[in-house]
Amino acid sequence: MNSPLESVALFYLGPVPITSAVVVTWIIMAVLVLGSILLTRRLSVTPTACQAALEVFVEAIDGQIRDTTGAAPAPYRAFVGTLFAFILVANWSSLIPGVEPPTAQLETDAALALLVFLSIIWFGVRGRGFGGYLKVFAAPNPVMIPLNILQSITRVFSMFVRLFGNVMSGVFVIGIVASLAGLFVPIPLMALELLTGLVQAYIFAILAIVFIAATVGESKPASDEAASGQSQ
Repeated sequence: MNSPLESVALFYLGPVPITSAVVVTWIIMAVLVLGSILLTRRLSVTPTACQAALEVFVEAIDGQIRDTTGAAPAPYRAFVGTLFAFILVANWSSLIPGVEPPTAQLETDAALALLVFLSIIWFGVRGRGFGGYLKVFAAPNPVMIPLNILQSITRVFSMFVRLFGNVMSGVFVIGIVASLAGLFVPIPLMALELLTGLVQAYIFAILAIVFIAATVGESKPASDEAASGQSQ
């Protein structure tokens, strides 16, 4: 296995090197796009098993957005759902023999973090207006502007470092155990990798919606959470 800090080019498109992580990413994107087309082209009132599974997935995404932020899920569903689905499939691709998950490479995780960073700006400007978005950095007073800007960068940076570290370490552990103990011994570790991949995709997507909602100003107030807890 190559070093995760080293990207080996498989071929070049002009001056642009194309690595295995890029190729696997393209394949995952094609699978997700094709799968979404096939699953949604014949929706009906009486759902098939595949449509029912898709509806459960969408409802779960909506429920997490509501529970986390208290906001209506519609504006964020497509981005958060796509982000979660891509990271989940990318993480689980490590279970295919000979495939190294793109999320075990720094450039993939950095690109995902950059998408979250840009989405925070996009949703912030759309929800508050350009002037209102800039005022977020001056809260609670203008003295905090440099720290708030630094915070917005470092919290996204921590997202991709966490994702990269957990996925890469799992791939290395399975690879080392397989090379030392044979093919069937790492199966329990592979099952654990399924759970780890799911958890990491969930954490990344949840952090993305938390940061977006905090910028837009749609985070659930603490008083509302306390009131709902007392009512329960």
